[in-house]
Amino acid sequence: MEPHGTDISYISGGNKFNYRVCAVILSDGKILAMRDERSPYYYLPGGRVKLGETAEEAVLREVSEELSVEASIVRPLWLCQSFFNEDVDKLDYHELCLYFLIDVSRTDLIGRGERFTLHEGRHTHYFEWLGFSRLKDEYFYPLFIKKEIFGLPENLTLITARE
Repeated sequence: MEPHGTDISYISGGNKFNYRVCAVILSDGKILAMRDERSPYYYLPGGRVKLGETAEEAVLREVSEELSVEASIVRPLWLCQSFFNEDVDKLDYHELCLYFLIDVSRTDLIGRGERFTLHEGRHTHYFEWLGFSRLKDEYFYPLFIKKEIFGLPENLTLITARE
């Protein structure tokens, strides 16, 4: 089945379901975080999975779109089922997100510096390498990463987050 461009996401009343993927990109005790002009908090590169697309295809597509690099997957880390109220659109979310450890060693990403800015369509993305120990003090989602980043799982691990 070819992906046909429809995000796996829908709104029902004041609730929204999302199926997402996120890229965990690490370098020298730091994680690559991002935010945009709409968001007061940091989050990880990634986005919604499209119908007919595997999670692996989706995370590599999102990394390519947001960071303009061709990366590779090391392994899946977490499947997180999250329930939260979004600060931006005020909806109650039920979200499934697969987090993948991503290898960018064959790209120029590390050489772009501690902070850099990229444009995707009409959005401006601000990227920053955040030290693991700094995460606890930052406005950063998802919250579970602030703790789990210090010991990445060897096998896919289920997380439930009610924020």
